[in-house]
Amino acid sequence: MSRTRLPLLSVLPVTVVTAVVAVPFVLGDHPLRWESGSMLPRLVTGEQAPATGGGGADGTAAGPADPDTPPAKVAKEWKEGMPQWGVQLYWEDNADHDLAYVQKQARLHADYLVSLHANSVSVSFPFVTGGRASTEISASAKTPPPDRMAAVLKIFHDAGLRTTVRPLLDEASLDVPAGDWRGNIEPSDRDAWFRSYEKFVGPYLKTAESEKTASFVIGTELNSMEGDERWDAVVERAETIYSGDVAYDANWDAYVQGPVSMPVSHLGVDAYFPVKVDDDASVQTLVDGWQEWLDKKATGPLPKITIAEAGIGAMDGAYKAPGDFYTKRDVNPEVQANWYTAVCQVVQERQMSGVYWWSIYFDDDPNTKPDDKVASRLDFAGRPLTEKAIKSCFSSDYAGPGTDTAS
Repeated sequence: MSRTRLPLLSVLPVTVVTAVVAVPFVLGDHPLRWESGSMLPRLVTGEQAPATGGGGADGTAAGPADPDTPPAKVAKEWKEGMPQWGVQLYWEDNADHDLAYVQKQARLHADYLVSLHANSVSVSFPFVTGGRASTEISASAKTPPPDRMAAVLKIFHDAGLRTTVRPLLDEASLDVPAGDWRGNIEPSDRDAWFRSYEKFVGPYLKTAESEKTASFVIGTELNSMEGDERWDAVVERAETIYSGDVAYDANWDAYVQGPVSMPVSHLGVDAYFPVKVDDDASVQTLVDGWQEWLDKKATGPLPKITIAEAGIGAMDGAYKAPGDFYTKRDVNPEVQANWYTAVCQVVQERQMSGVYWWSIYFDDDPNTKPDDKVASRLDFAGRPLTEKAIKSCFSSDYAGPGTDTAS
């Protein structure tokens, strides 16, 4: 595979803005903040909210994924050059759930994604470190083992879905209240950190290869580690194990502030651009807000950029902080649906590689309406207006990067 050290924008026919954009970091700007020992969002409502999940405590899978029913399959499998219309599936493993449960949940999600007209899925999963300065990277009890990951990827592959494997640093081991997050880690010995990181991802690269996974995200939102020359060796060795697309997913603030220099072939952006407008803003107003953010970096088509994460709470006031997992305001489905419609329009107008919506939790039943007393407002599965927006997006006539924008 041909590989170029990012920024990829330097080789695209776009105008790069040289000014650095100052973006404040405040609680809620960074999705996947730690709450109560989990990387999954937990809403703070003055009392401890129970964990949500479609699976029972006995490991029984939820939903109608009957093994005797033929599995759903995408109408048109993804091919190179087509847009990636996908969802981020976040999986915290539970050793009490047997393999049959895991496979049934994967089948449940595959059927649901096909019903949305998706052609892609990214499996995000946690790993841990010992703290902001730690040099140790390891699995936790919530990290799916490679063999269970392989079983899930096979089910998605059999459904015709393009698959991505995406390790994500769990912030449970960081001092989040003090302002630590995965984007500002500072290992005391970077050589040791990279050795440990490479040892951890190695088995997952082998799994991704064996299951014909299309992409492997070598890092996500590691702002403080971007540009380190040690990534060159990590990626080179990864490419001796794995023949697919080695990618990196940058946080939105790092993306707009300056070059994201990583030796990978593809860049994703976890895009939670705030747009300071009222809840009744039109879709076009939201599109304009996104375009204004993107123009801080470059104008014109962005065919090598994928929106690796996009989402927003179905609640009042969400446009101003789309990645806010913590605030719980009145439910407003129109806010979420209009945001999804706007993001999809931006992806097409900028001729991007696609979008992945954040997110669905592996143990949830996506066919069930969220319980708004406990569920994250960012949940979209089971919200009819948002699902309609997703289906419309994924069914559009946008042919992919380098093509004319869909009318």
